[in-house]
Amino acid sequence: MEKSYAQMTEQELREEIAKLREKARKAEQLGIVNEFAVYERKAVMATAYLIDPSTIEKGEIYRLDGSPGEFFKVEYLKGRFAWGYRLGGEQFEEALPISLLLPVKAGK
Repeated sequence: MEKSYAQMTEQELREEIAKLREKARKAEQLGIVNEFAVYERKAVMATAYLIDPSTIEKGEIYRLDGSPGEFFKVEYLKGRFAWGYRLGGEQFEEALPISLLLPVKAGK
């Protein structure tokens, strides 16, 4: 039986992320876009388990990894997801894995 990400050690998570990124790379090379997207999303979720949720502050604005110029304001956390709004968008609430949030301020 496979372990969930929450049950894995840091080392197991890092190995899983490496495997998922390798599978994503191969899928991309073969032009299998859907498979690539699935592996990438799984790697993002696994990475969220390497981050301490207490480092994400409610009310704070974060840059979005992989989306230059996009920002996200965190309203609240639930598990490994930050709920909030993209700035400059339609202001609808959404949840993003905390691994996609990057500090706006340098030195954090």
